[in-house]
Amino acid sequence: MIELEQVYKAFGNNRVLRGMTLRVPKGTSTVIIGGSGTGKSVVLKCIIGLLAVDHGRITVDGSDVTVGDRDAFLARFGMLFQGGALFDSMPVWQNVAFRLLLGSQKLSQADAREVAIEKLRRVGLTPDVAHKFPAELSGGMQKRVGLARTIAADPEIIFFDEPTTGLDPIMAGVINDLIREIVVEIGATAMTITHDMSSVRAIADTVAMLHNGVVQWTGPVQDLNNSGDPCVEQFISGSVDGPIEAIR
Repeated sequence: MIELEQVYKAFGNNRVLRGMTLRVPKGTSTVIIGGSGTGKSVVLKCIIGLLAVDHGRITVDGSDVTVGDRDAFLARFGMLFQGGALFDSMPVWQNVAFRLLLGSQKLSQADAREVAIEKLRRVGLTPDVAHKFPAELSGGMQKRVGLARTIAADPEIIFFDEPTTGLDPIMAGVINDLIREIVVEIGATAMTITHDMSSVRAIADTVAMLHNGVVQWTGPVQDLNNSGDPCVEQFISGSVDGPIEAIR
């Protein structure tokens, strides 16, 4: 579904991606791990076209991401943002239905509200939450609202940017389970970036280790503990000693 071939991206003298190659099969869940500042978020931004690559090729379902109908291309994606990114001036249902109200297949407010309430139910929130404002919700509930918005238009591809950041371990586990259930249920292709190893093990089919601008190692999540790669071993153990430089 998603293929990156020898992708390079630099910001001035800062060479972030240095020939990254990665293949994400359709209907699978891939998690990208790596140290802070290694370019994980840059990868997602390049795929959806927020950033133009300097060299290399990115295809989605066999088509170059730089060619074709931009709106139709973006309509295939859903994204759960790290900070929730909810609109604080809108009630929850309008946040969830944002694309449905403004997109190319615009729904009436009544129909959009109905879809929003159903998606909120899917992530474990009751209909009364629909008319609250984000500031009235806990961090975990806001994350669920963000997840409901992500799946509101039934996307083919979903990106998760640090989905459990700021959550306690119990709520993080709940969100991880919800993500896995929803990805399997709708048959979406998922890409996640995270530092949370519990998320990696809960969400991933495949793990890719990004280091020095390339995929250092990739393999099934069940092979993570026996990767034989020093970068992966250092990352999952949290050791300060190894090829990944720790800022002291």
